[in-house]
Amino acid sequence: MKVYRSIKEFNVKNPVLTVGTFDGVHLGHKKIIEKLIMGAKQIQGESVILTLHPHPRKVLFPDRNGFGLLNTLEEKIKLLENAGLKHLIIYPFTKEFAALSSCDFIEKILYNKLKIKQLIVGHDHHFGKDRQGNLEILRNCANQFGTDVVKVEALLQNNQKISSTKIRNALLSGDTLTANSYLGYNYFLSGEVISGNKIGRTLGFPTANIQTEQDKLIPKTGVYAVKVIVDNVEYKGMSNIGSKPTVSSKPETGTEVHIFDFNENLYGSTIEVQLVNYIRKERKFKDKKALKKQLSHDKKAAFSLLI
Repeated sequence: MKVYRSIKEFNVKNPVLTVGTFDGVHLGHKKIIEKLIMGAKQIQGESVILTLHPHPRKVLFPDRNGFGLLNTLEEKIKLLENAGLKHLIIYPFTKEFAALSSCDFIEKILYNKLKIKQLIVGHDHHFGKDRQGNLEILRNCANQFGTDVVKVEALLQNNQKISSTKIRNALLSGDTLTANSYLGYNYFLSGEVISGNKIGRTLGFPTANIQTEQDKLIPKTGVYAVKVIVDNVEYKGMSNIGSKPTVSSKPETGTEVHIFDFNENLYGSTIEVQLVNYIRKERKFKDKKALKKQLSHDKKAAFSLLI
């Protein structure tokens, strides 16, 4: 997959394109990508996504706290490449861009600069100023320039439409099973292993502390059964997301993982922690002895969930 950080670099024959943030690259997104690839093949063209970065909500509502992204930009790039996409344009989202009407966007960018042959849109897709560009408006505008607009129906799971918002809500409530079923993969946190307070090793449960990117969505606090990817090798483990109230008085939420049957030094390494299932809420124990006893129970629970 070729990545463009400027549309000036873009020169592709018969591009079939879709536009969106694609946060999560979930199963609903993959349905659109499959349609994109199929449409490109039919006209001997190339599949293209124009993704907006930063996320529009970060630009339009910067004062609203608590909005986390399912993917960092680099994670999204990797997931889109794995989905079979040929070209990815990372387009800067600004307040000036948000003021463009949908017709201006189609004419000035999609037609004049990218010369697209077909526009693929999701079932509820709106773009342009104040999200006024519905399917009818898009088709009327695009047809002026000989461009088809193809709608992709929503992907349903248990009669529910899959969406990034539903995945975020599931993760924030600790429902990793629903989130993962919508994503089509285990939700993961990745980052560099940094030094911690080293209390875990005194309890017989050494942990790696992960420094995640600031905008990444951190799920509900608690203990999770996890899979951990270290140098492309998968291990089983359990992770605590929270403030570790039994051993720390600091309120900051962090992510730490205990990897089963693993004793290598990971400081400075980048690892991936995949959340498989939620085990329990985080709570404060009366002492370290009680915490150690609970961690033994958690390990057994994690093993049973990771079989």
